[in-house]
Amino acid sequence: MAVQESAAQLSMTLKVQEYPTLKVPYETLNKRFRAAQKNIDRETSHVTMVVAELEKTLSSCPAVDSVVSLLDGVVEKLSVLKRKAVESIQAEDESAKLCKRRIEHLKEHSSDQPAAASMWKRKRMDRMMVEHLLRCGYYSTAVKLARQSGIEDLVNIEMFLTAKEVEESLERRETATCLAWCHDNKSRLRKMKGRQSEHEAKTGRKSRATNGSPKESEDLGMETLKGKPDLSEPADGHLLQNQWSLSSPGRQEGPREGGASVGTQSLTLQKSRTPTAPCGELPLSSGSDLLDPARWRMLIQQFRYDNYRLHQLGNNSVFTLTLQAGLSAIKTPQCYKEDGSSKSPDCPVCSRSLNKLAQPLPMAHCANSRLVCKISGDVMNENNPPMMLPNGYVYGYNSLLSIRQDDKVVCPRTKEVFHFSQAEKVYIM
Repeated sequence: MAVQESAAQLSMTLKVQEYPTLKVPYETLNKRFRAAQKNIDRETSHVTMVVAELEKTLSSCPAVDSVVSLLDGVVEKLSVLKRKAVESIQAEDESAKLCKRRIEHLKEHSSDQPAAASMWKRKRMDRMMVEHLLRCGYYSTAVKLARQSGIEDLVNIEMFLTAKEVEESLERRETATCLAWCHDNKSRLRKMKGRQSEHEAKTGRKSRATNGSPKESEDLGMETLKGKPDLSEPADGHLLQNQWSLSSPGRQEGPREGGASVGTQSLTLQKSRTPTAPCGELPLSSGSDLLDPARWRMLIQQFRYDNYRLHQLGNNSVFTLTLQAGLSAIKTPQCYKEDGSSKSPDCPVCSRSLNKLAQPLPMAHCANSRLVCKISGDVMNENNPPMMLPNGYVYGYNSLLSIRQDDKVVCPRTKEVFHFSQAEKVYIM
């Protein structure tokens, strides 16, 4: 019965900790399936159109040359459809095989062979370390560790490397890569209402245009002329409108292409708020916050948050959560006494490095207290009863036997010498 409960607990632990291992490739497979469906539907519609045009032409007794031209068009569209279908099937097959390999890897944890189970635990630790290194930005180290351990198919390196490209482009104050990522995942972002990254990236692009970048100003003006939707989006029932205008002394000018200044006219950014709620709820602010360099750092953080949500990942790595759970499970008030007399050499929390890491974590929840011998670190129970010396300090019976010399024991704390017969058994109710 105990073995079954232990196996059930292990299975539940795997479901919690290994969720990202299967979820990320599954989401990739789902994304590729939807993209393939859209591509095939689009190419099928193109084939249908050219076939309908061919049938219409054949009904009016056309010339041979026109029929040959239409047939060539049909063949070309069919070739494109076949190529897109093959590429989509290969991409889906690759994602499906990746999911299968990870499922087979997770099944290895229940192996009856100790060597195989030990190897699986080693790979699991390496996978945790690779993910943690990727989250911390140590991409080269993570890739080398994954290649050395042979777990490249078991970690999400591709996802983090894609995120790295976006973050590096944002650090250079370039928004094209981020906007392309948003467009590539727009359906998922719309469902989870995570369009904040795209909105912030476009806002950052506007702020670059106001700083006098000709290319950004031209692109921004072209987007405005093409009738693209306004960058501001409703938030909490309020509509924020960014109005761009050119102002010069003595007259008002309307919006112009790209927002570029003409002659001696000055470019003005007017950020007005049109609240649907009563006036005074939203404080007006100048447009200087759009030009603040800190907005780029905020945009990078927002992108990371949306990227993790997109793949249903937590903000912390599995390694961090596992370490915190382990430290919290054995953390007690004795680990943080100032005199250090109660610290155990075998307790990980009592060590100098982990003691600082465990400081903000909650204490372990113990329904039943346990007495631990200061000398050996063993639990004092009916097989190792607690014995109290005349000076009031309590040690385990087995420990006192191990340090007894000539029927005398020396208290490790006070260095006082007592006869072994003076130690009295302690009963705890």
